[in-house]
Amino acid sequence: MRLGVRFAQWCAVATVLLLPFPLLGSDIVLIHGHIYTGNPKALWADALAITGTRIDAVGSNQEILTRREAKTQVIDLQGRTAIPGISDSHTHMLFGAMALHGFNLSTPEFSITADNAEALVEKVKEYAANHRKDKILFGRADFGTVLPSAPTHELLDRAVSDRPVIIHNTSEHALWVNSKALEFAGITDEPVANPDEEKFVVRDASGHPSGLLLEAAMELEERPVMVALPLEEKLALLRGASHYLNRYGITSVVNATGSLAEIELYAALRDRGQLTVRTRTAFGAVAVNHHLTPEFLAELEKARSLYHDDWVSANLVKFFSDGGSGMMPPLTYPPAEYKKLVLELDKRGFQIMTHSLRGDTARMVLDTYEAVEKRNGPRDRRFRMEHADILSAQDVLRFAQLSVIASMQPTFCCSDMGANFDPQDKTPTDRWKSLLEAGTAMAFGSDWPCTWPPSPFVSIQEAVTRQVWRSAATSAIVGGVFDGAGQSGSVGTLESYVPDERITVEQAVQAYTLGSARARFSEDRLGSLEVGKEADLAVLSQDIFTVNHDALGKTEVLETMVGGRVVYEHGEKR
Repeated sequence: MRLGVRFAQWCAVATVLLLPFPLLGSDIVLIHGHIYTGNPKALWADALAITGTRIDAVGSNQEILTRREAKTQVIDLQGRTAIPGISDSHTHMLFGAMALHGFNLSTPEFSITADNAEALVEKVKEYAANHRKDKILFGRADFGTVLPSAPTHELLDRAVSDRPVIIHNTSEHALWVNSKALEFAGITDEPVANPDEEKFVVRDASGHPSGLLLEAAMELEERPVMVALPLEEKLALLRGASHYLNRYGITSVVNATGSLAEIELYAALRDRGQLTVRTRTAFGAVAVNHHLTPEFLAELEKARSLYHDDWVSANLVKFFSDGGSGMMPPLTYPPAEYKKLVLELDKRGFQIMTHSLRGDTARMVLDTYEAVEKRNGPRDRRFRMEHADILSAQDVLRFAQLSVIASMQPTFCCSDMGANFDPQDKTPTDRWKSLLEAGTAMAFGSDWPCTWPPSPFVSIQEAVTRQVWRSAATSAIVGGVFDGAGQSGSVGTLESYVPDERITVEQAVQAYTLGSARARFSEDRLGSLEVGKEADLAVLSQDIFTVNHDALGKTEVLETMVGGRVVYEHGEKR
């Protein structure tokens, strides 16, 4: 009898030791909620419990309240909807941080363009006067990238002549700068050393730089900026960007451009306990071709070996198959060169993502991915195509066949002709439903700061309505317009673009959560509210699953939690 009792005791101890969490009270319980878990086996729950950074129980109020002890923090959701934390699959946090700190002339409230010269000059002057200590002034605006409608440095010189002014195009494929910024970057009447950069320095007939830098030429300004900004200033900018993203329920991102130096900034914030968004950062600069130099490969390896946790990770390389300026995005790589580079980096085990706006470049990317799979053999590589707006019917089917992830931004849709650059091309674009029905793995993102603000709920509204928008403020601009008022849904019409490609709210949420987590190799830890996963979630102001679709974009986040820690509460001042 004693042996039987002792055996039972041993079994009880062993059972406790084998459980993922001890049978003790939880640190936090969330009760009386309408919780969308994202777990297909149990999509909805009333409550959940958290210990440390992870979820240790999901279920009914009665079940979860049994885990309450004196130390347990109880959060009453009062019937509100909660969803898994938003994983934005495509951002540029550093550019977004600069836009947050600087002046923004393309917002849901207004868009001031170079056509409205006096108002623009006044805005820039006002900002400069209020930021006298800033050695470099950053801005964001809609402006043309096609001559002769493109702006020049003379207008900005009227506003500020004593400091560099660097205005990012809303597409992030062009910069508009003043004379002081040209001087700061060493851009003169003489051609710059790198022919790939010189090709995109816009000059007048006499060879004088106009103040417009497209595509790869943007690096002429970006490099000296990163040298000139002090470390603490860079960290402050990114800390602010991290908190800003939390306002929209965003708990993790993939940065679609970056470098070892940028990754080190996120690591510094993580080590200080000041990073509130999980980051995975790709190596790549806008429309700049990769060259596999020993230095570049060494930095890739260093980043991979040092940074591979949920807060700061690398092992990702971003290619641009085309640009994003002008009437038609310029081609970037010859197909053979692109294929050679992807083959080698894939062989070394790096994940590859490729920006593609044009239909012909999308096909080139898929052809390359298929060839690499055959040459290097099968593995879980999770090739990604960014944007993938223009696809033939045949190429839609190839995504699932080749296991390529479609990383898309619904707020880029929908104009009267979708994402087509050629008005004569009637190919439907932004084909979310067709891709999903073909079995494609899909991830959603904002491309922030191209989309402003980076609200996933505006994006979800666009995914389920495909509402056409038109904005008078930017109607005269030729090439690459990302009007803030249009993308916020505030200038929508009663029309829809190819309504057959609408998807459901749940499908859009899945693309923004579990789909985006899978695209960053994190679906075992992020993307849904399940036992053992990180406690990343957002509490919402309304039930997005039942509210009228036209009101989805008005959803606000009341609370954002990352790893069991509240990082944002509605109404807080930061």
